[in-house]
Amino acid sequence: MSFKKLLGKFLVWRIRHLSNRNFVILLGGITGIVGGFAAVLLKSAVHFIQEFLLDLNVSFAYIFFPVIGILITALLANYLLKEKLGHGITSILYYISKKSSIISRTKMYSRMLTSGLTVGFGGSVGLEAPIVVTGSAIGSNIGRLMHLNYKQRTLMIGCGAAAAISGIFNSPVAGVIFSVEVILTEVTVGAFIPLLIASVLGSMVSMLLLGEDVLFSFDLTDSFVATDFPFFLLLGALCGLVSYYFSNTTLFAERLISRVKQPVLKAILGGLGLGVLILLLNPLYGEGYNTIKLILNGQAGEVFNNSQFLSEFNQPWTIVGFAFLVLLLKPIATGLTIGAGGNGGIFAPSLFIGGITGFLFAQVNNLLDLGRTLSVSNYTLVGMCGVMSGVLHAPLTAIFLIAEITSGYTLFLPLMLVSAVAFSTNSYFQKHSFYTAKLIESGDLIRYDKDRQVLSLMYISKLIEKDLLTIHPEKTLHDLVSLVKKSKRNIFPVVNESHELQGIITLDDIREIMFDPESQKNVIVQSLMHRPPETVSSTDNMQDVMAKFEKTGAWNLPVIDNDQFVGIVSKSRIFNTYRTKLKRQHKE
Repeated sequence: MSFKKLLGKFLVWRIRHLSNRNFVILLGGITGIVGGFAAVLLKSAVHFIQEFLLDLNVSFAYIFFPVIGILITALLANYLLKEKLGHGITSILYYISKKSSIISRTKMYSRMLTSGLTVGFGGSVGLEAPIVVTGSAIGSNIGRLMHLNYKQRTLMIGCGAAAAISGIFNSPVAGVIFSVEVILTEVTVGAFIPLLIASVLGSMVSMLLLGEDVLFSFDLTDSFVATDFPFFLLLGALCGLVSYYFSNTTLFAERLISRVKQPVLKAILGGLGLGVLILLLNPLYGEGYNTIKLILNGQAGEVFNNSQFLSEFNQPWTIVGFAFLVLLLKPIATGLTIGAGGNGGIFAPSLFIGGITGFLFAQVNNLLDLGRTLSVSNYTLVGMCGVMSGVLHAPLTAIFLIAEITSGYTLFLPLMLVSAVAFSTNSYFQKHSFYTAKLIESGDLIRYDKDRQVLSLMYISKLIEKDLLTIHPEKTLHDLVSLVKKSKRNIFPVVNESHELQGIITLDDIREIMFDPESQKNVIVQSLMHRPPETVSSTDNMQDVMAKFEKTGAWNLPVIDNDQFVGIVSKSRIFNTYRTKLKRQHKE
């Protein structure tokens, strides 16, 4: 028996024995398990590549490793996978908004393969975004296979994203909140159950297969002191400014290297630029979590000792200067990695930059001896939360992620304070997050506006009415009356030999003379037609089309593509389609 027949029998059995709610919960659990396995596989693959390269022990090899990784990734993406990599979570939001939550099957493995090579060979990006894309693609395709509707497929995407974050950090609460805060912005209470199950199962798979070997974890050693409140307030503002710097500098570096159009040359140039930066500042290699772990364990000097050129200058203030350079250049390294054709996300770099910011804040205070010694580990962790909150515009995700990876809620109050202040500071300069800014500006992502959301699901090309009878401008009224007898419409486009629109005639224009024999004989169409108040194109978005209807007060507008008359679009058909889609959304 073929797979399609088996699937068909299963779906029939499901309809008889399982409610939609329970079926979605079951699929959420399956998505969580598969997403957890994907996170484990990616983490293990990157760890294997990094250990292999480290064992080679080749002097100055850091300058070449990123070139190899980015070049292989670019070749795979351009010539084998044939897909544009870019920012993964941005693409997921686009698929939800404009592609009915249908994600291609290749994304269930392509981002794992390309990000594993990029990060494994030292690309200065993170694994989180690629694994979120992988988990989301798994959820979307499970939804498609099981014939789920748009809202249910979207929920499966959220389940995949939650399982990915949960599996890679062993942080189930942060996984759920990330999914709600970044992926699913209009989630209902009923949707939380599949998300919770997916996130928990993703974390369980990770724990069973990796044990304590998660991407990043730390046990708190210092307690929170309430008198540090003013310092955390200042750190929050600083993190907001740093997150603004990070976002803009990353995009600048990405655009700069993207000017090179030839993929191979771009990968080589970008990889070499990254390699030089890593050679000078070794913490820029890979995600940077090892550097943060050393700082948290009070071994910041060890980071400095690993430098090829500066280990002999290991002094407190020199370490501060070194860390400041790392903070300044990490966004450039990240932008070069992505812009050159590598694959990865800005999730880990934002955490890394935040950790460096918190370390610098506490270390400078302690070296200046301003009357209070600050906990370097606490401020490093809280700084991670602050910058992540500012860059992603996801303050709750940042709070719970740091709380979970530290295995407690000792720092919950400062995490809340710094996250809120950093988010507010960044929002003053940047209205939208790193992931959503481009999509919102282009009109490809609409949030919190139900009217615009429904309109964004409608396309002019599917609303064009083509059952109109056209007439040449040099024809007579008699010819037009003959068309009126045949037509079911009261509008007649006037087109020339090249099928270019010359004007419009309606029944109201000829009602008084259409039965006059003398007029039928002598009046030509050109003298009766009038220009339409506005025209539209089949590629226009619905917001622009509706604006033209409101401006002109017209009930019908002609559609013109490449100077050719295609048909008309009417308010009545738009309203009927709008109502149908609105009812469908409420039903789903």
